Amino acid sequence: MTEAKQQSEAPARIVAVIDIGSNSVRMVIAQVLPDGQIETLERMHRAVRLGQDTFVHGRLGQETMNASCAILRDYKRVLETYQVRQVRAVATSAVREAANADAFLDRVYLTTSLDVEIIEAAEESRLTVSAVRRALEGVTGPRRGYTLIADVGGGSSLLTLLHDDRVEQSGAYRMGSIRLQEQLSTQQEPAERAADLLRHQIASGVASIEAAMPLGKVRTFVAVGGDARFAARQIGRPHKKCEDLSVVDVTAFDELVRRCAGHTAEELVKIFALPFADAETLVPALLTFQLLLHQTHAKEILVSDTSMRDGLLLDQARLITGEEDTAYAESVLQSARSIGEKYHYDAPHAEHVGDLAVRLFDALREEHGLGRRHRLLLRVAAVLHDIGAFVSNRAHHKHTYYLVNNSEVFGLRREDQAIVSHVARYHRRGVPKPTHVEYMSLPRDRRMEISKLAALLRVADALDHSHSQQIREIELERLSDELVISVRGVSDLALERRAMAVKSDLFEDLYGLRLRLEEADLHTPRRGRAESIE
Repeated sequence: MTEAKQQSEAPARIVAVIDIGSNSVRMVIAQVLPDGQIETLERMHRAVRLGQDTFVHGRLGQETMNASCAILRDYKRVLETYQVRQVRAVATSAVREAANADAFLDRVYLTTSLDVEIIEAAEESRLTVSAVRRALEGVTGPRRGYTLIADVGGGSSLLTLLHDDRVEQSGAYRMGSIRLQEQLSTQQEPAERAADLLRHQIASGVASIEAAMPLGKVRTFVAVGGDARFAARQIGRPHKKCEDLSVVDVTAFDELVRRCAGHTAEELVKIFALPFADAETLVPALLTFQLLLHQTHAKEILVSDTSMRDGLLLDQARLITGEEDTAYAESVLQSARSIGEKYHYDAPHAEHVGDLAVRLFDALREEHGLGRRHRLLLRVAAVLHDIGAFVSNRAHHKHTYYLVNNSEVFGLRREDQAIVSHVARYHRRGVPKPTHVEYMSLPRDRRMEISKLAALLRVADALDHSHSQQIREIELERLSDELVISVRGVSDLALERRAMAVKSDLFEDLYGLRLRLEEADLHTPRRGRAESIE
């Protein structure tokens, strides 16, 4: 039976995703067809104000937690009805920033057996951008210049800048609709006064964004979220090429914002027949979109019907079909490079060390037993390994750890970022020790992953110790308990040998192989047993 026929006869898989946000708890149930297509079966949305608790008091209140658990119990019954076995439940900023987040997640697990994962803003952005990219395919073409994807949520605004189809910058800004209202206490203000306060606060935030992100280069503006979809329903038109996109004229949008800003939430409920929870977030969200939009050169707004939940469903589908998100790795690396540029890194050295490191990784796959994800994390660590020199050349590996650990690399989960920051930290000087508290606090399997990757990075960095990229062609040969690295086209490896003698300790201890570096003349035939990793 052919693979295509087997695939066509395979049953559809039912999956679900749950999103615990600042203003509501949402669930989507869908079936994934054998070809990877996703068909939505049911969408559920229940309002609960987790953000109001967190952004004012710093913790979730008992009443809010009880309400959330009740909603999730109801959702669990629906999941059982559909016999869903593959569920991913995530929580965003309202839970992420709550001091009692762990207690809330424990309560959810005890009452529903749902294992909720708190995701970082960088992962939120990746999921949203993954879904939006799918919607944009074939609409604007691969060379569309600069595109800004703006997702204004309750707790934060997630902004991602694409250049053509590549992620150039991404960031989370504390300009969410609920957070803004709670910070300014606008609920008791007259509508126009509240709008003026919000404009002033948002304008200040947009000014800081402009300093980091070239909004003036943007020609395509994509708005994501329920408030953007409201604008599309009111004044938008369907996109000619994509049913998941609507087009909103800028002048009409400005008029809609002016109209909405003149009314209180109670009045908006009556005028537009909105639920109160949606009406309450509408004006701050629309103002945020408006002020961002007017810093760009976009002539219209593309409103996407997709959301982070659609990105979660895409991930679920890829798990089932084995499809790889080809744009993901390059987006992660480009985000890392943007961080490197911020700290004036030596790009040629960083990229070359990354090339050498992944060559070693590929050649020693049987020894380390790590997978594709770890290969990407190793390259990210190589890109960023020297950025601590921006702070000081002295002990720059420690500064690197701090900078990487406190940066947002697009698409990396918190646990991935922890691996990257530690691998980059151990690229020089001391190897992991029991006295290193941050390292020892990690689970044993994470520590092993870090040590395996750091050992490879140390060797790769030694091979470009001069930062000259002179070593370009290497071969590896395993001889009993020795690994020979043969370098072609370089006549003098004295500097690299000294560096290798200092940095090979972790590799030799972990892999049980002594390292030997030798010159190989370009005219010398390759060894028959050597594995080329050019």
